[in-house]
Amino acid sequence: MTHESPRQFSLVTSEAGRDVRLDLFLSGHPSIGLTRSRIQSLISQGNVRVNGRLSKPSHKLRPGDRVFLHIPPPEPLLIEPETVPFDILSEDEAIIVLSKPPGVVVHPAPGHSSGTLVHGLLAHAKDLSGIGGVLRPGIVHRLDKDTSGLMVAAKHDAAHTHLARQFKQGEVKKEYLALVHGPVQGERGEIDLPIARHPQRRKEMAVVGHGRRALTLWHKIEEFKPGISLLSITLRTGRTHQIRVHLSHMGHPVVGDPVYGYGRRGLQKRMGKGAESLIPLIRRQLLHARRLGFMHPVSNQYVEYEAPLPEDMAAVLEALRSLD
Repeated sequence: MTHESPRQFSLVTSEAGRDVRLDLFLSGHPSIGLTRSRIQSLISQGNVRVNGRLSKPSHKLRPGDRVFLHIPPPEPLLIEPETVPFDILSEDEAIIVLSKPPGVVVHPAPGHSSGTLVHGLLAHAKDLSGIGGVLRPGIVHRLDKDTSGLMVAAKHDAAHTHLARQFKQGEVKKEYLALVHGPVQGERGEIDLPIARHPQRRKEMAVVGHGRRALTLWHKIEEFKPGISLLSITLRTGRTHQIRVHLSHMGHPVVGDPVYGYGRRGLQKRMGKGAESLIPLIRRQLLHARRLGFMHPVSNQYVEYEAPLPEDMAAVLEALRSLD
């Protein structure tokens, strides 16, 4: 993990910069590669001067103004790096593409102060240059603890900004595999229903009329005798627990989902006789982020990655096929 020297920029505004806000001018400069909020933070910390004077983010520039920007070295994150299991699919100077195993939490939180993906990335990556002024990996999306599969993390601010914009604008291809309860009618379809916090159970999400729009596309790949279907799921939006909530609302919750599904107690009843051998194999929600595609933040070329099924989900599929 490197500790970079401070960076400095000395810029002179042209006619095109007339009446442009200082924070917009700096955040829009391609060689700087910082978000507007990060620039505003640097301005408030006294790291930006216009014609030798401290200025506010809203300061309107004039042609010929000299703008000096000082970017201090990133501060260390107060988290001890740890070895955490995950598979690296691709890595370069800007991003790390990885496959997260089930059971690994992405971010530290109450009850998960160690062993998270962030701890593991800090131990793995030796060339982080800081996100938002802190020496940390830039994680722009999440997977639930017991969901396996593909994630991308940024190594520096410019890559983080580039990726975050793509995720926010729905430009990232996200495909999942899900084993769900019930024979799903039809070959493909979509679920276009708003999602928000559950009105009573605040740790859960639900289909709620006043929620944010959520669009999930599904395609049936295979159907099995115990009343289980294998679906390919494509997300057009990125709401919390979106797949699990939508499939549950559809009447086909993810197998093994303890929150939106039937949990372990309901497995035997739902799958019927002859499927007893499956029960010990199902220890979590059987949801896997299989494919991830986006524009690379440096080359600006489209890249796509695929993560193989983890062993537990592959074992359940093998067992299901043996019952036919």
